[in-house]
Amino acid sequence: MAVDLYRRIIEQARQPAFYSRLNVPDSLDGRFDMIVLHSFLVMRRLRVSNTPEAQKLSQQLFDLQFADMDNSLREIGVGDLGVGKKVKVMAQAFLGRVEAYEAGLTATDDGILTDALSRNLYGTTQPALTGLIAMAGYMRAADQHLADQRDAEVLAGNVDFPTPPA
Repeated sequence: MAVDLYRRIIEQARQPAFYSRLNVPDSLDGRFDMIVLHSFLVMRRLRVSNTPEAQKLSQQLFDLQFADMDNSLREIGVGDLGVGKKVKVMAQAFLGRVEAYEAGLTATDDGILTDALSRNLYGTTQPALTGLIAMAGYMRAADQHLADQRDAEVLAGNVDFPTPPA
């Protein structure tokens, strides 16, 4: 089930529209941040289920994600001694983004969320305000879209995301 969830997260994070229309940097950092954003949304949905099964699946998803990051770093040539340190930095970045995105989604206006997106998702670029607003809208729509899905489907790894904005 965690593998199915992760596969869906990766598929969504790789949607060309994020990079071509919303100007997410098409780089290692940009792709990492798109995976983090979608993982956060799925893990947030699992937390709402508030069951031991959902908690276990969320942890499995986290573990799988960082095992994949470890493997990816090795594939691009990061030496064995450096992989652990880089994965640790990535995990810390993930946790920081989770905190920032959670604060942004629970806020009544988009200012906190667009600030978090500007710092993290667009951190290496100067995003247009329209792109930030569109991405914040997408995050809110994806969060609601996931919330509308039945627990049994989510726990079975069958999540669906909305289409990225035009």
